[in-house]
Amino acid sequence: MLRWVAAALLVAAPAGAQTLRMAVGAQVTSADPHFHNISPNNAFASMVFDNLVETDANARLVPALAESWVAVGEDSWELRLRRGVRFHNGSAFTAEDVAFTLERIPQVVNSPGSFRTYTQAIRAVEIVDSHTIRLRSNGPAPLIPTDLAQVPMLDRETHQGATTEDFNAGRAAIGTGPFRVQSFQAGDRVALQRNDGYWGRAPAWQAVDYRMVTNDTARSAALLAGDVDFIDQVPTSDIERLRRDRRLVLSEVDSMRFIYFALDHMREGATPFITDNDGKPLPRNPLRDVRVRRALSLALDRQALVARVMEGAATATVQVMPAGGFGHEPALAVPRADPEQARRLLAEAGYPEGFRLTLHGPNDRYPNDARIAQAVGQMWTRIGIRTQVEVAPYASFIARASRQEFSVFLVSWGSSSGEPLAGLRSVAASYDRERGTGSVNRGRYANTAFDALLNQAGRELDDPRREALLRQATRLLVEDVGLISTHLQRNIWAMRQGLVHEARVDERSRAQDVRPR
Repeated sequence: MLRWVAAALLVAAPAGAQTLRMAVGAQVTSADPHFHNISPNNAFASMVFDNLVETDANARLVPALAESWVAVGEDSWELRLRRGVRFHNGSAFTAEDVAFTLERIPQVVNSPGSFRTYTQAIRAVEIVDSHTIRLRSNGPAPLIPTDLAQVPMLDRETHQGATTEDFNAGRAAIGTGPFRVQSFQAGDRVALQRNDGYWGRAPAWQAVDYRMVTNDTARSAALLAGDVDFIDQVPTSDIERLRRDRRLVLSEVDSMRFIYFALDHMREGATPFITDNDGKPLPRNPLRDVRVRRALSLALDRQALVARVMEGAATATVQVMPAGGFGHEPALAVPRADPEQARRLLAEAGYPEGFRLTLHGPNDRYPNDARIAQAVGQMWTRIGIRTQVEVAPYASFIARASRQEFSVFLVSWGSSSGEPLAGLRSVAASYDRERGTGSVNRGRYANTAFDALLNQAGRELDDPRREALLRQATRLLVEDVGLISTHLQRNIWAMRQGLVHEARVDERSRAQDVRPR
């Protein structure tokens, strides 16, 4: 195998061009593909496991383990499965595995973000034959194929009784995907080997060294030093420097990930991180008052966040989808910051002198997450809400957020399905474990009118009518300030010359998307 030998090159090719060394900016917290519905885990899973349906780089549906799908009447979908597919351990993929996977998802123990949001419409699974399956719903369910593009398939024989710990130990990390797991160290590193029996396009790499480097400076330095070949989440402060470096190449695309602040809607009485100006707990939760929520939103200068904190690598927004995306509401313009109106709203709500607030967030998950929190804290302090910011590594932060410990906190959602329904019903629909709604609604926002619109949209077969319902739901959520959106990220990767990368709007960093030029 040809080796690169050139003193002028800053970054060398991997040994024998057989191994791809990747440094990603977020931790993979579990090898169980159904444990936690977050982008880093899903990116890892998409290298090891396959879905029935996949999305391409632009979030369009394409066949995967299901070669075709068709609506059979108004309450069922029939999927014909790909033949000849085998799991990494040699087990054949059949309809039994699909039925098992769909049954397992609601049974995953202690999931901080359930995949039930993608299977809630399915009420029954019928095995027609070994490679045909029929999924039944309670009435029309037009998005079942879209939702199935987010559900990794497991092997009934292998995974019956397997726990999340079995996956993390590597024993159960067995899929049908392009790579096999050689070793898995949660939050640190994954070693992958090419699956030479893969049914799809063979990946270019015999092995993948998938490292989790959450420190921005260390990740860029590793690329510049030649320790890795490819990084994601290029720090905004490094974008132009790396772009000018002829020995490197950047890959970028606008994403569907929106950053937002979740609010404690659950508590009517005192909320844990809001006090009066003397530090005493307030008798009632001010976040339950829409005037306070609107004041918090009006205090934000979203354009300044994009220009100064994100250094232009983002787009200001108040909603879930980007302009031009399905369900985007053009009537919802990004408002100008209005501190005076924010102060008037606080006074009307009974807080003319404001109050004290602790804002929580991660410091290693999203580009500039800690800086975003600090900037927003300053904007809120200017309207009389004296804000202290506390950030922590994502793993510990999200565990506390999932237990509803915070009052206000920074999180995000990536609409990897290419439409907003999954996101809206996950982050803002009323929490219902049995129905699978509100799976990551960590502030426990609840609005029956909003829920009804989502339920109606989920049953609407006509695309224009469904989009109109989703736009209506989005307007309701924004007007009620169920959460406070700030911006949509731009996805940027960097790699050594000699590599090409297919940039995905769902921001997943996958070894199969990188190839030698």
